[in-house]
Amino acid sequence: MTSIESLRLKVRSMLHFSAPSDALFVYYAFYHDVDRTDLYVHEDEQGRADGFVTVCQTGQRLFTPTVLLRTAKTDVAAGLLEQALVSGRPYYLITTPDLRDVATRVMEIEQPSFNHIYHLDLLRLASEINVMVTPERGASGLPRFVIRAQEDIVAESGVSWYSPHFAEVFVRVEAAARERGWGRAVLTACTRWVIRASRRPVYIVNEGNEASLALAKSVGYVDTGAREFAGEGICR
Repeated sequence: MTSIESLRLKVRSMLHFSAPSDALFVYYAFYHDVDRTDLYVHEDEQGRADGFVTVCQTGQRLFTPTVLLRTAKTDVAAGLLEQALVSGRPYYLITTPDLRDVATRVMEIEQPSFNHIYHLDLLRLASEINVMVTPERGASGLPRFVIRAQEDIVAESGVSWYSPHFAEVFVRVEAAARERGWGRAVLTACTRWVIRASRRPVYIVNEGNEASLALAKSVGYVDTGAREFAGEGICR
């Protein structure tokens, strides 16, 4: 049986480790827990990798594996998904927008989305510090920054994953606590933690979420121009 380490070496040439657009694919293919990762690789006639799929168990979706598909060839994409996925099982799929059609042929995806990938412009990083923000550790052990009201968390920003190069940040604000600047405060604090940890922060957001896009921009994030297609569904 081919080891995951040798499979990782095969797909290395397909990815740019310093590109925000590839950050998520690099993390799940190379740095996610090896015991919770299955990697499937397709090779061309010359024996070079021209596509791969990772199927990963994550803390965010305990019973729905996260699947990342990467290839420039639609026929390779279909074959990889059919090889890696189990009929009737739910998955959360992330791939490039050009593979949407093949992905939806293999999976019945509810509420598919196109996401924007933002990264930080250090020169635009918000400078203010809110004393209400408290640093904590989330259930997965990753850092998060919260604001509480009567012991309840009303705003939080944390790290979804991090590699030696990047870290993805998220932010959540309760509806009753919005428009007070608390989302900006916790996101700024988390972003500063990522920078101090010598990683580059990335922020991934649905293209229709105008409030989240505005929040990211207010902290200093800018659009990379890269997009991803994502959605949860059942393998046909």
